[in-house]
Amino acid sequence: MQTSRPASLRRPTVQVAIGDVMMGSDHPIRVQSMTTTNTMDTLGTIEQSIRMIDAGCELVRITAPSIREAKNLEAIRAGLRERGYTTPLVADIHYTPNAAEIAARLVEKVRINPGNYVDKKQFAVIDYTDAEYAAELDRIRERFTPLVRICKEYGTAMRIGTNHGSLSDRIVNRYGDNPVGMVESALEFLRIAEDESYHNIVLSMKSSNPIVMIEAYRLLVRRLNEEGLQPYPLHLGVTEAGDGEDGRVKSAIGIGTLLEDGLGDTIRVSLTEEPEAEIPVAMALASRYDVLVGGHYAAATGNEPISLHYHRSRSRAVSVIGGDHVPRVIADLRNVEVSSEHDLAGIGHHYAEVTDKWTMTDQAAEFVLMGRRLLPFMPPTGIRQLVDADFWATCSDKLYTVPVWTVSEYRAASDRHRVLNIVACSVDELTADVCSELASMPTTVLMVHGRGDRTYRTYRDLFRMMESHGHHVPVILHGMYQTSDLDDILMSACTDVGSMLADGHADGLCLSITAAGINTQELLAFATRLSFGLLQATRLRMTKTEYISCPSCGRTLFDLQETTALIRSQTDHLKGVKIGIMGCIVNGPGEMADADYGYVGSGPDRITLYRGQDIVKRNVPTAGAVNELIDIIRGDGRWVERSS
Repeated sequence: MQTSRPASLRRPTVQVAIGDVMMGSDHPIRVQSMTTTNTMDTLGTIEQSIRMIDAGCELVRITAPSIREAKNLEAIRAGLRERGYTTPLVADIHYTPNAAEIAARLVEKVRINPGNYVDKKQFAVIDYTDAEYAAELDRIRERFTPLVRICKEYGTAMRIGTNHGSLSDRIVNRYGDNPVGMVESALEFLRIAEDESYHNIVLSMKSSNPIVMIEAYRLLVRRLNEEGLQPYPLHLGVTEAGDGEDGRVKSAIGIGTLLEDGLGDTIRVSLTEEPEAEIPVAMALASRYDVLVGGHYAAATGNEPISLHYHRSRSRAVSVIGGDHVPRVIADLRNVEVSSEHDLAGIGHHYAEVTDKWTMTDQAAEFVLMGRRLLPFMPPTGIRQLVDADFWATCSDKLYTVPVWTVSEYRAASDRHRVLNIVACSVDELTADVCSELASMPTTVLMVHGRGDRTYRTYRDLFRMMESHGHHVPVILHGMYQTSDLDDILMSACTDVGSMLADGHADGLCLSITAAGINTQELLAFATRLSFGLLQATRLRMTKTEYISCPSCGRTLFDLQETTALIRSQTDHLKGVKIGIMGCIVNGPGEMADADYGYVGSGPDRITLYRGQDIVKRNVPTAGAVNELIDIIRGDGRWVERSS
């Protein structure tokens, strides 16, 4: 059951002024979003900004791709002030230094992307000599310094925001298209700003892949410390997260993991929806960490991650759990009425009465937690039943039925399952001595629930202890939630359980959810779907199509929400295929670096189609572009027909 959370251990930062809004570790985590209107539509942008602000948005970002849009920010700001809204505005700059220099005089903050501000992104392979590299840095310094001086003069804040996939050719060739390159790209610009004694700066390291994003932020903090640079506030976000439940899961895992580290001072949840829809999600995440820093941080508290760089923890294989097996999903049926085979449809197992056969989807649970009963029918072959140990002792089938023990029962037992034994316990029960004893029993799998008020950190402490002692027992994370709000459960599960998966830990998960007023079958289907969503978002188990779609902005050249829905309706059965859907060339192909295929707006009523980062077809009419995309997938042999 959810309880109040402890004081948030925030990383101490420089305090940044964005107009009248202060940002940093001495202030609440700020929530922001970005308009999707055309910036030249002054009234439309004002009205959308008001909807965002009324929803709780504390910073409104507006695209300024050229001088024309940058100048119009003055009219937008004046219009908001006339209506009584004083929320700071942020100019989003990509390619045009002149636009940034104009905007910096008009609004409270500018955002630049080092990968395409002055620098080049043409996917060229160039082997820079040290002299050539230094000359490029001198060129950047010459072009970037005027903006820094303007911001300093006008009291304008700046976000130096690196995006994975839009790194410059120079950075990629020297450091790689990875977190190391992302951090170095930002630091090059940051060093110039510090040389000018300008510190009103926020930093970000965004990626559509939560794993890349998490590693980049952690590396950034370490590099700032190592170089003796100022501890600047961090803007957190998973870019191009998509829409619906999947977009919320990816965002919550990436942002939540870092907030648990004590990192993050402002957040933006990027969804392919109306911008005001992003705000409640962001507020729900921020509210979990709304207690201001009150003392210690990181090493003094064990608040730091187990590892700076992502690595998958290696457990031994016990039956089909651990080792090289994909993480398993356990469905909790203990409080669910199951009277016929059709009651397993919510966990991915479908029964056909005519043929008396079972079929299973790609998102089908492999285990069911039954407690003190068995299914009232012959279970599908893809399922094993987990029952209480004393009940298991009475079962005629002691092979395909698996016992679930308490720690004390298991230690005292003389008749255990010869292949697989599940030990259900809390992290508090797993002292080093107990864990060592259980690890010595080769058929043991732990199913562990964390402490309610700080679940992720207690899980992290457990894995840290197990790694230090060389214990390789498979671990199933057991998230237990009781609430009437499914959105709250989603946020909690993403942070408590998903964050551990994002760190490469755990061999399975079980989400046990009870909620008053919600049908138990609906809860069961939600828990199963969320379990597979967590595994997909953390790249541990791909069971469905992945959509990397931008949230839209004033540069977007088609209706992103409508197009994303259309592409999803025709491709959502392509297991493991990643499709990027980008509103304009600014966000593609770079921002969809993780995608297998890309659908990118290239002009009015025109689409460019990509395979990875390579253009396959240019200027495809929008009317036929989705079919052309499907033809490319089909030609690569990755198309399968939808099951009836």
